[in-house]
This record gives sequence, structure tokens and C-alpha cells, in this order.
Amino acid sequence: MKSQKPKNKNSDFFDKVYEVVALIPYGKVTTYGAIAEVCGIKSSARTVGWALNGASASGLPCHRVVNRFGALTGRVHFGDPNLMEDLLKSEGVEFDKDNCVIMKKYFWQPPDLF
Repeated sequence: MKSQKPKNKNSDFFDKVYEVVALIPYGKVTTYGAIAEVCGIKSSARTVGWALNGASASGLPCHRVVNRFGALTGRVHFGDPNLMEDLLKSEGVEFDKDNCVIMKKYFWQPPDLF
């Protein structure tokens, strides 16, 4: 009988994060906290960020995840500090005078998947 490797709790959470991020529509954004909440751990917004840091080459639309105020706190993980903003602007996303996404217009609430 083959022994099974114990599942890493973080990898299950990360997989959920990736599933949600893959669904973010073009021209919309969501937040680390909104993703954490639908993944079952509302207080794990920071862990969502860690998951996305590891997904930079995955092809997922990680640039569509912002903080709760619409600030591009993850921009440093894109190599070019302007890339995240450029990608969002290319999708028609607008920013306010503080350079934050206009959340009332572009926020996408992830569906309850889990």
C-alpha cells in the first residue's frame, strides 16, 4: 500500500485563489480580501498576495487584484513598476486622482465557489 503525501493546507488555499483569479473579467478588478473571503478565510488577504507573488508566470490575470482602496500594492511584483497600471488601463480601467482604481465602477465581487 502506497502512503499518501499529506496535503499542504496552503497549497489548497492557493489553488482556490488561482481558480478565483482566473475568473476576474477583463476590465474589472477585485481585492485580496474579497478573494480571501470566497476562499473561506476572510482574514487571509495577505496570504492571497503571497499566492499571487508565486503565480507571476502563470498567465493568470494577477494584475486585476488590488487592495481594498484600489491601490496597486502588488505592482512591485510585475518587474516593471508601471506594468500593472498599464495593463489595467489597456483594459479600460480608470484611476482617480490618488492613482487608485475607481472601485465603485470596476470592482468585481467573486462568486461563492467553495
